[in-house]
Parts: sequence; structure tokens; C-alpha cells
Amino acid sequence: MVAPIPSVGMPGVNPAGLANPSVARRSSEATGSDQAEKGGFANAVSSAIDQVEQSTKAAEAAAEAAAVGELTSVSDYMIAATEAQLATEITVAVRDRAVSAFNDIMRMQI
Repeated sequence: MVAPIPSVGMPGVNPAGLANPSVARRSSEATGSDQAEKGGFANAVSSAIDQVEQSTKAAEAAAEAAAVGELTSVSDYMIAATEAQLATEITVAVRDRAVSAFNDIMRMQI
């Protein structure tokens, strides 16, 4: 089951918008350690890129095995190559959407 998305809130800020420095300091300390444990956005992106790289290496290894004659089934190579191709296409699509979103934000008037 997928975990629910937590509500977006600002730690250390009460509903009236006034900051409570002691709570803000404690929450920022906890946030730093929580991000180290959970990973954060940068680690999620890095992990996804590592997975794409691993699938590409698996496809290359299968291609080498096919070239040398060690591959027992052509379908193994086709599956690895297709997985690598799809992973690369998804990565490029996500990158394009992120760049597009960044450009939209930059065009916003303040």
C-alpha cells in the first residue's frame, strides 16, 4: 500500500503565521536528520539515475554475451535492451518536464 502524502506545513510556525524560534530550531535539527535517513529529493533523483545506468549496463552485458555466443536466449537480450531504452526515455521525459516547469516559474511575474 502506498503511504499517504503528509500535509505541507511549516515547522515552527503556528497557524497565525508567527514563528516560534525554539520549535523552529528543534524541527530544523530533526528535519536535517530525517532527510539524511529518508534521502530527500536529490537522493531520489540520484537513485533513479543509478537504476537507469544499471539497466544500461545489463543491456550492454547481454549484447556482449550475444556477440560472443554465450547468450542462451535472444529474448534475454531483447528484454534487457527494451528495459534500458524505456528507462532512458522516461528519464529524458522527466528531465524535459522539470526544465519546462523551471522555465514556467522563471516566466512568472512577481
